Amino acid sequence: MLDMLFTGWGAFWMTLFMLVPFAAIFFYVVYRKSVTDSGPGTTPPATMSRIEGIWLAVVFVVFVGVNLGSLKYMPTIKAAHAATSNQPLHEVDVSATSWAFDISNRQIEAGSTVRFSGRSKDTMHGFAVYHPDGRMLFTMMLMPGLKNPTTLVHTFKEPGKYKVRCLEYCGIAHHAMQDELIIARNN
Repeated sequence: MLDMLFTGWGAFWMTLFMLVPFAAIFFYVVYRKSVTDSGPGTTPPATMSRIEGIWLAVVFVVFVGVNLGSLKYMPTIKAAHAATSNQPLHEVDVSATSWAFDISNRQIEAGSTVRFSGRSKDTMHGFAVYHPDGRMLFTMMLMPGLKNPTTLVHTFKEPGKYKVRCLEYCGIAHHAMQDELIIARNN
């Protein structure tokens, strides 16, 4: 339902939705105090306390509401849901080393849920997967020396060739550290 928020335009409109009311009230107060009524305020302290309380309550409700509404889109929540549900989960191990990815399974069926478990053997690497149209779907940081692998769960909805790139500078051939995942049409 809220997938449109995870696009560039979705983020833009959400930022405007959050910013415009606060900016409008801010400029109204500044205008009032600088042009219309530049003298000391005449609002009784009891009324001011009530206005401040209402304002803080509105800000708190909006902040908590947006954060609670976005919880289900967090990667850790998605991973926990996938691990506890009965749906089949395909495991793909990713190992990053100087300028190459070793991916255990590059062929994935569209509609399947995949858990990527990544490790780095030498230095910091990024593991970013791009949709065929160029949008970045997700990224993981692969750090050397970690006891447990970095994991992320994702469901590929559309077939196609998905580009994999390293987004963390890892040396002279960093630009060549690319791979591909083939998402096949499900039967």
